[in-house]
Amino acid sequence: MADHDSDDEVQTIAEDIVVTKYKMAAKLVNEILEQVSAKCVEGAKVLELCEFGDKLLTDGTANVFKKEKEMKKGIAFPTCISVNNLICHFSPLRSEPDVVLKNGDVVKIDLGAHIDGFAAVVAHTLAVGSSKDKIIEGRLADVMLAAHYASEVAIRMVKPGNENYMVTEAIQKVAEAFKCKPIEGMLSHQLSKQIIDGEKAIILNPSEAHRKEHAKCEFDVHEVYALDMLISTGEGKGRERDAKPTVYKKSDSTYSLKMKASRQFFSEMDKKFSTMPFTIRSFEEEKKAKMGVVECLKHDLVEAFPVLYERDGETVVQMKFTVLLMPNGPMKITGPTFNPDLYKSEYKIEDEEINKLLATSVSRKANKKKKKKAVEQTQAATTESEDPPQLVEKPEA
Repeated sequence: MADHDSDDEVQTIAEDIVVTKYKMAAKLVNEILEQVSAKCVEGAKVLELCEFGDKLLTDGTANVFKKEKEMKKGIAFPTCISVNNLICHFSPLRSEPDVVLKNGDVVKIDLGAHIDGFAAVVAHTLAVGSSKDKIIEGRLADVMLAAHYASEVAIRMVKPGNENYMVTEAIQKVAEAFKCKPIEGMLSHQLSKQIIDGEKAIILNPSEAHRKEHAKCEFDVHEVYALDMLISTGEGKGRERDAKPTVYKKSDSTYSLKMKASRQFFSEMDKKFSTMPFTIRSFEEEKKAKMGVVECLKHDLVEAFPVLYERDGETVVQMKFTVLLMPNGPMKITGPTFNPDLYKSEYKIEDEEINKLLATSVSRKANKKKKKKAVEQTQAATTESEDPPQLVEKPEA
């Protein structure tokens, strides 16, 4: 069964300890993103990078709240590395074809961790072989800036009282200013305890059918969102090709499985991951898990995260970050800093409303008392481990 919170009231970021858990998960994923990014060099294998990221996520979460034996912790989204026109969810198995990175490849790294069911997720994009201070031009500059400014607009608009479709329209305007398109139908979800794809969502580039499926909703204080910007230089339509899904998530459906392999798979999935997404690679026997997932999929016990592609020759950029809607403003807890000055585009945002919005500050009014308490709780949780996670590996010079 799903490990939803047994308390009558769902825990939210109105409680300091919940904020602390989100921030601890965020600290981990930010450091792990940095380490995986450092290994994205010419000749690196995507499978090894995904395994490296997943090991850091598992080890890092195991090292906090050690005294809380019953607390669920671990991967909230397995490491996915999607290259160039590959849009998302690529996390190859050992038994399948791998991808080797080469200079000039545009790499999207997507991963997440949870502590006690409170998930922090992140995704970012880099170009293999580019130096940190070299100006990038052309279509890569266009699409990187489109994703960056879409993120900046989203964090300013996802606030109590605003509606989801307001954000959808603003992101569309930003992307189009750079002659780019958001990926049709992609969702930014509300996060809550043990739930990574909550009821409220922001849809990118929706078709008429999408608009009918996704209701209007209003953001509220004490909510948490994973804001996911997926922007393409092409037409913005994802399609499945030869790469089969390897990332899945348990659904709420029930069914009595007939095959032994399916029952074993379901039992291991339930115990290890509960309601969080996982990769088939993380099962003890990959071959048996590949067999077991088939019957579970057929009867809707699991949902697949499809591997999607844009047209060949196009570039897709992803920037995803986690934001807490605090009473004193939004708190962005994941995502690296981005310097737009390193990207030179022939296009710019002309829309006055968008520019006015981007000129506003997102800094929050500090609440010193609460901040001090949260810091103390974080320190208490991390010092429970005699060996706190040594996460930051400096890349070799």
